[in-house]
Amino acid sequence: MATMEECRSALDRLSDNLAGAEGDVRAAAGLDRSLSCHIKDLDTTFTGRLKDGRIQVRDTIVGPPRERAEIRLAMTGDDLVALVDGDLNFAKAWGSGRIRLEAGFRDLLKLRSLL
Repeated sequence: MATMEECRSALDRLSDNLAGAEGDVRAAAGLDRSLSCHIKDLDTTFTGRLKDGRIQVRDTIVGPPRERAEIRLAMTGDDLVALVDGDLNFAKAWGSGRIRLEAGFRDLLKLRSLL
């Protein structure tokens, strides 16, 4: 089971990956939206913003998110680490329910290039 530190590190690496992206991925990462990532097996949520092509984690709370972010992710810590390491295909994991992504319809259309 991934630790809290490994999950935070994975989010930082994901942020770095988004910041270095080009084309459609860079455009999708350029959204300015509130973001939450609930790590189900640790019962912890990282909250912050997707802004300027980076994930800015602002807080870590125990339990599910207290406020509804514009982009909401939920997964296990192991799945987050595997996703960022390239060992887990996002689209397949999302389609099978291993990863949950919720956002407005227009945001989902923009985010599809990240998938």
